[in-house]
Amino acid sequence: MTTETRSLPAVAPGAWETPFVIMGYDEVVTHDTVWDEHSHPFHERLRNERGTSSAVVGSRVWTITPALGLWMPAGTLHSGSAVAGTWFRASFFGFRTTSSISDAPVAVEITPLLRLLLDRLSDPELSAGSRAAIEVLVLDVLAPSPRELLVQVPTSALLRPIAEAVRKDPGDPRSLTDWASALGVSPRTITRAFTTETGTSFARWVAAVRSQHAVALLTRGWDVEAVAEQIGYRSASAFGAAFRRTTGLTPGTFRAR
Repeated sequence: MTTETRSLPAVAPGAWETPFVIMGYDEVVTHDTVWDEHSHPFHERLRNERGTSSAVVGSRVWTITPALGLWMPAGTLHSGSAVAGTWFRASFFGFRTTSSISDAPVAVEITPLLRLLLDRLSDPELSAGSRAAIEVLVLDVLAPSPRELLVQVPTSALLRPIAEAVRKDPGDPRSLTDWASALGVSPRTITRAFTTETGTSFARWVAAVRSQHAVALLTRGWDVEAVAEQIGYRSASAFGAAFRRTTGLTPGTFRAR
């Protein structure tokens, strides 16, 4: 399948005049699409109505779904990608008219109320007074989520072989003990390294990689059982429970969207 690459400029916060408070943009990408590294003069809130996309800042990779969006502060250098068929919806927040909910990229829960308010702002016949009132409500309910589909990719010489193998094949069955034996170190050494570099354990890091991969496969139309087998779960029910913990949706519900 053809991949489309898009280039955008790197712009400092507030460098361009942004007279809006909140402005929306949406698009259905017809090809797998990659955005080169860039930054915006305004804050950005990303979400998908359908499908999956990702945003990369340094060694951190977020997956964006219909239930989990992402807040990208103005001036943050990031790249991104989206699977063909993804319907993404961005909201731009004026740098001088709104404050950032976070100084760093952070996941945002797409609640039914937030979805309703943002959809209402897309009405071209909305009066100025109604728009101002809804924008206040959006800024009031917009908040970081306690959940996020984030993978911090380790880059040390010790963990790089593990990261490359698991990201290439999330179904890789090797355990912490297996990797320790292969690399000639103790399991405790790998455990400490994962905690230091990623802030999480080896097992949770693998689960996050698997969830990100599952989102992409479900978007491409794979059935739940095939995805579970592909990414290393022994049963569809075990995969479903893990997927719901990280995304807020069952695999079936996500696939339907």
